[in-house]
Amino acid sequence: MKKILMTICLVLLVGLTGCSSNPSKKINAAPGSLEAIKNAGTIKIGIFSDDAPFCYQDADGSFKGYDVELGKRIAKELIGDENKITWVVMNPANRIPYLQTGKVDLMLADFTVTDDRAKSVDFTLPYEKVSIGVVSSEKAPINSVDDLKGKTLAVNTGTTADGYFSKNSPDVKLLKIDAITDGYQALVSGRASAFAQDNTLLLSWAKKNPGYVVGIKELGNKDYIAGAVKKGNKELLDYVNGLIKGKLNDEQFFHKDFDNTLKSSFPADFTADQIVVEGGKTK
Repeated sequence: MKKILMTICLVLLVGLTGCSSNPSKKINAAPGSLEAIKNAGTIKIGIFSDDAPFCYQDADGSFKGYDVELGKRIAKELIGDENKITWVVMNPANRIPYLQTGKVDLMLADFTVTDDRAKSVDFTLPYEKVSIGVVSSEKAPINSVDDLKGKTLAVNTGTTADGYFSKNSPDVKLLKIDAITDGYQALVSGRASAFAQDNTLLLSWAKKNPGYVVGIKELGNKDYIAGAVKKGNKELLDYVNGLIKGKLNDEQFFHKDFDNTLKSSFPADFTADQIVVEGGKTK
């Protein structure tokens, strides 16, 4: 009887030891880590659905644009399939909270780098240059900030345009709205005399919508668009930066991305070098 009990105990001990020593079973991968993303078989990427031609949802439900192509390439390199992406649609004000709460792994929603935002998230190397612009009706063009005094200006809550005018223009009435499409609607309906957003976005929209003009093409400092990850997620940050500095730079990926997704949306004299940042190099 004792021999039988000893044999049973030995078998149980060996079984437990075998389970605990199996290095291939890593259950508790940190959320947002490369291992967790690979285990899930998808990367969660934050995106806009109404920011054409940078990131938007087409009539067939697919996501397209300059930022979207970058997301697809990252997924292809990391997971092996550019379609292994869970696109998470949001408004501008959601970008930081969605990263902080883990609703997304990577933010590629036309995200301008600022010192204040960098306190809450970690930005990747930049891949686009941008400034604040202002679009208005060509019948009542806004060509300077002085032209906005006493008028209503639509801005998206939490954007650089919101921050700039809130700080510098107390004589301008700000209509703060969430979705980018709401800004255009406020302008078209007459609720606002103008709409302030990224100049690249507005130049593209004005080309497609006769009767509107970007009277202020550059306002404030030259800014940069980048991806972002949750604060402290150095592993994913380093991975994306490595791609931008390495393979993508060698291929001149963003110049090709411009030709494929942006070129047709801008005036004929608008060149890739006015917007593209290759290899993360800002100088």
